[in-house]
Amino acid sequence: MTNTVEHPISTINNTVSTAKAFVIFAHGAGADKSHEFMEQVSRALNKKNINVLRFNFAYMDARLAEGNRRPPDRMPKLLHCFEKVINELETHLPIFLAGKSMGGRVAATLASDKALKALGVMCLGYPFHPQKQPEKLRLAPLQETQKSILILQGSRDALGNKEEILGYEYSAHCRCVFFEDGDHNLKPRIKSGFTHIQHIEKAVNEMVNFIDESLEANQVLLA
Repeated sequence: MTNTVEHPISTINNTVSTAKAFVIFAHGAGADKSHEFMEQVSRALNKKNINVLRFNFAYMDARLAEGNRRPPDRMPKLLHCFEKVINELETHLPIFLAGKSMGGRVAATLASDKALKALGVMCLGYPFHPQKQPEKLRLAPLQETQKSILILQGSRDALGNKEEILGYEYSAHCRCVFFEDGDHNLKPRIKSGFTHIQHIEKAVNEMVNFIDESLEANQVLLA
């Protein structure tokens, strides 16, 4: 029997000395931890006194090393990788999970475990269904969650737009905030009157409010 060798998980750690929380931030299916969107959100959270740890799922590191278009791993491997990052993080700060697209789906799936070492989950562009396949819904993580989940969604996201989402049923633990004319990256068209930077700033503010509310609620429970 051949043992599977686990390679170290590659990470980027963006920290500040005055942090009040630690966010573990997972990438989407097609772009890695260094993508501009991941960088922008992480740096903006730092400015709000929140530490951020970004990491690559194993398939992404293999893709970058081999220079190919290796597809994402199946959900069990993605979950295992995310859990490993959580368990290896050394911090005294409250932990939150976040993810772009697929990364958010993985984080939300972990939230079905009440014992998860995180106070909440934040999904930036949740993939409610594959593109052009609205019948293949991915609602289970949002229905089974035991933790609070914040969903930040472009109103015209091809993987779940506002009109579609308003017709879905998911847990009361979930809250969805829509970004006017935003696509899967929250990017609006010029004619909308909004800019991508504005939407990213709003998304970060929503994340910070969610973190603050969760911290306050946790203090009440501990009192």
